[in-house]
Amino acid sequence: MSLARVPIAIPATFTSSARAVFKRLVAVGQATRPQLCEDLNLSRPTLSAAMAELSRLDYVEVIGQAQGHTGRTAAIYQIGKGAGHTIAVDAGSTVIRYRATYLDGRVLLAGIYPLSSGQRHMSAEISRMVDQAITEVLKAVMPEWGPLRAIGVAVPARVTGQSRLVQPDRELWTFDGFTPPPGVPLVLENNVNCAAIAEHNYGAAIGRRDFAFVQVGLKIGMGTVLSGELIRGQNGAAGEVSHIPFPWSANERPQPETLEDYLGVDAFMERVRSDWPGDDLPRDSLDLFERASKGDVAATDHVRRHGHDIGRLVAACVAVIDPGFVVLGGGVGSLPLLLPYVREEIARLSYSTDIVTSTLGADATLLGIGKLAAAHAQADLIDAVNG
Repeated sequence: MSLARVPIAIPATFTSSARAVFKRLVAVGQATRPQLCEDLNLSRPTLSAAMAELSRLDYVEVIGQAQGHTGRTAAIYQIGKGAGHTIAVDAGSTVIRYRATYLDGRVLLAGIYPLSSGQRHMSAEISRMVDQAITEVLKAVMPEWGPLRAIGVAVPARVTGQSRLVQPDRELWTFDGFTPPPGVPLVLENNVNCAAIAEHNYGAAIGRRDFAFVQVGLKIGMGTVLSGELIRGQNGAAGEVSHIPFPWSANERPQPETLEDYLGVDAFMERVRSDWPGDDLPRDSLDLFERASKGDVAATDHVRRHGHDIGRLVAACVAVIDPGFVVLGGGVGSLPLLLPYVREEIARLSYSTDIVTSTLGADATLLGIGKLAAAHAQADLIDAVNG
């Protein structure tokens, strides 16, 4: 396909004050000159010079006027189109979500593709749908979007160095149905790690230097932030809780991913249906939780049991990293009805830990990979500056 309409970034050289203004606007979205002076401890002449530098390449733009306490008006600034945009894709287990945004998060285009079935690992279909999503965005690029700075893809696999997918003993599917413009990086990250990044920046874990995000849905997984840094591990496998040995007893031998086989929503609903008292079986997990919320005894018993199972998983994680704060997410983990039973089991088995439900829901992973792509783009701009 032709990518002639996609503008290519041109490196520039800025002063430290211009770089600080640019980074601040990426972080906050909009600000007036007085706000920027106060936030960055810059004098008015220094800020004016920084704005002039950034404006020459359309890296900032005026979007309106704000009236201050003294009655004077001040220009409101945001990131301009010259700073460009990124593409973020969540290669999920049931759907593919995609979004093109400016570096400050303003959405330009978004969409979703359903998969034919729930898929726990990278597959040909996931790869094909990611290709399709990115190709659709590349076709839709408008001049006012500015340069494409980075493409980020959150994947259900281990990743090393944000560039390599690692899937031992499985065929490795790659994204080869699109061609990024020259010089545009492809950023890969594990999907649960992305959700943890999103919770840290936008959700329940804002301001937390130590926490764990535990995903429970079709798959299980964990993303860990300690001392403010995402922990990936030597092999990109930190948080791969599906590999915790399970079951473990004198007469049972653990097998890979058997814990995920047990805790995943498919196996959970199989247990529910096999033990259901009557013919009116729950259609899916959402139906089960809806019935429990209305006081159905059988539904409540199964939700309680699953909450205790998840609490045992979280207790194992707490025993290793003791984060003090855990966010539950995923298709099942983010359902608030589960929370008291998880807390109950944690209190019985482990150390004092604050357990909360994700505030971001299904958007968490897409927001996280979008944050990483924007950070990569911003770093490239700053590296060009420093070079």
